[in-house]
Amino acid sequence: FGFITTNSLRQTFNRRVLEPHLNDAKKPLSLTFAIPDHPWVDGNDGAAVRIAMTVGMKGDNPGDLCHVISEEAETDASRAITLNRKTGKLFSNLAIGADVAGAITLKANESMSNRGVIPHGAGMVLTPEQVNQLEIDAPIRPYRNGRDIAGSPRGAYVIDCYGLQAEDIQLNFPKLYQWLLERVKPARDAHRDKDLREKWWLHRRNNEELRRSLNGLNRYIATGQVSKHRFFTFLDHSVLPDDKLIAIALSDSASLGVLSSKIHLLWAIASGATLEDRPVYNKNNCFEAFPFPALSDEQAAKIGQLAEQIDAHRKRQQAEHPTLTLTGMYNVMEKLRAGGALNAKEQTINQQGLVSTLLADHDALDRAVFNAYGWDDLAKALVGLPGATTPQPDKPAAQAEAEEELLMR
Repeated sequence: FGFITTNSLRQTFNRRVLEPHLNDAKKPLSLTFAIPDHPWVDGNDGAAVRIAMTVGMKGDNPGDLCHVISEEAETDASRAITLNRKTGKLFSNLAIGADVAGAITLKANESMSNRGVIPHGAGMVLTPEQVNQLEIDAPIRPYRNGRDIAGSPRGAYVIDCYGLQAEDIQLNFPKLYQWLLERVKPARDAHRDKDLREKWWLHRRNNEELRRSLNGLNRYIATGQVSKHRFFTFLDHSVLPDDKLIAIALSDSASLGVLSSKIHLLWAIASGATLEDRPVYNKNNCFEAFPFPALSDEQAAKIGQLAEQIDAHRKRQQAEHPTLTLTGMYNVMEKLRAGGALNAKEQTINQQGLVSTLLADHDALDRAVFNAYGWDDLAKALVGLPGATTPQPDKPAAQAEAEEELLMR
């Protein structure tokens, strides 16, 4: 059989359909050809999407894995595509080599990572000016989503009445109650979901597991679920994360350092999925199955110090330059790693973000984390190379071999 699907085929839900057949010892199925991410252009309206192509057959057979390494538009309806090819055992995540898709979750990591809340209703999300119109002690919290992390923070707030009844809000926060009554309840009244209608002052997804995991922490680690570049940052405990953020209930800087290292980022790219052309961080595969190193006090201190330095650096430079984004900074960092010349805009980002300094801090962090795993040999082969925070399909053979060795270990 052969399939042409969206490139979300590699996401966890879709993998579960295929994995039992690939792992069936008596009647095995094999993927014999796959292109995980390929452009598809509709000649009628020019719409462009990303697709995956797969071929399967009975038996235990090797497969060919092709990656698009370049694509150029020739006409509105066609692209000139260059592929590279590898042969080996193809897994359900459309990869060859280490079976990261088959990694099991670790008990030590269970219930520590969660997606954020879904408020449901524009009236739930407030500007600073709107917050000032309501009671000073009203249940309102700073609110962040994936774009706030990767781009420029909006300074948004969200009404969070979790644990309160409508009568409590009316009695104690009459201004907030009227706000909800006028701006949230009308849309909820028309909704076919009974729970949304009857509990119109609450979020659609309150996420009790998230709240339990973050309880008692003064800060937590967050990353965007879908992001071109994979980076992690600390958020204050007062900040309520959106559904498009993955909140990790860890407050120590050493954990931030390990998650920000090239080792974890390569793992996340390999074990995660893609949406269009952006990596997706799936908490089960990317975090819960990830093996943290056993750190000595000295290693934890060194890794933690570098992680704090990186996080503070980015926040400081963004505070000084409000239009500066992490996506822009890491675009420049990847270009510096590749040895490319920066254009005028990139030079400005480099100077505003002090990206060359940030790059040096990341390299130092990577060396420290490689050392904690006992993999100094791989540090020599991988630290400082492109593809640290975002997928790089066209890699030199030596780099690809070293990355594969990392995942196999």
